[in-house]
Amino acid sequence: MKLHVENLSKRYGDTVVLKDISYTFESGKIYGLLGRNGAGKTTFFNCLNQDILCNGGTAYLDGENGKDLLNPKDIGYVLSTPIVPEFLTGREFLKFFLDIHKDKNNKSLDEYFDLVQLSSADQNKLLRDYSHGMKSKMQLLIHIISNPKVILLDEPLTSLDIVVQDEMKKLLKELKNDHIIIFSTHILEIALDLCDEIIVLNNCSLETVEKKNLNTKKYKEKIIKMLKEEKSND
Repeated sequence: MKLHVENLSKRYGDTVVLKDISYTFESGKIYGLLGRNGAGKTTFFNCLNQDILCNGGTAYLDGENGKDLLNPKDIGYVLSTPIVPEFLTGREFLKFFLDIHKDKNNKSLDEYFDLVQLSSADQNKLLRDYSHGMKSKMQLLIHIISNPKVILLDEPLTSLDIVVQDEMKKLLKELKNDHIIIFSTHILEIALDLCDEIIVLNNCSLETVEKKNLNTKKYKEKIIKMLKEEKSND
């Protein structure tokens, strides 16, 4: 399965944020979308998810049944600040979501909670009492249940502790074969540790950085140089 983005553009007035972006993403890989704060990463995701109107371009999925325009129903969008119904317990929320996606699932409620290692005590807490990391786990879980073709992750690990980060990374690596995963971050070390390909949003366009000798000083300096050259447009 492939996601083709062709000539995607977005501007606000005279300010260009995305300029004729063309790129092909495929399942089996986690793509690291690197960019400084304000580079346009969230704008790119919002364009794909049709939360905002683009000024030009298109995106389509190339699968077994041919080419289909990308639809929001094909996308799971994991926000940096998780939004959950805080008046429900974790168990109530997940059960509700499972009930409306019965046709897509063959796991039990407990099996889903086991995926993200949430204890029985935590499952029965109100979501308003969840930590940021626990809310992030719940947000990712509902997208696993709905089983979208494309998963967009907007800075999801930045504010999590190292243990939760590790758990989330392992889960994402298990998901990548059946989904197209694009992971945005401004932290180079997270991208290098998790992602199969590194893309830099540089001066309103996407540029691939070959992931050879990724842990060498020269490689990291190359990416940092590109990031320094970015214009802050978001």
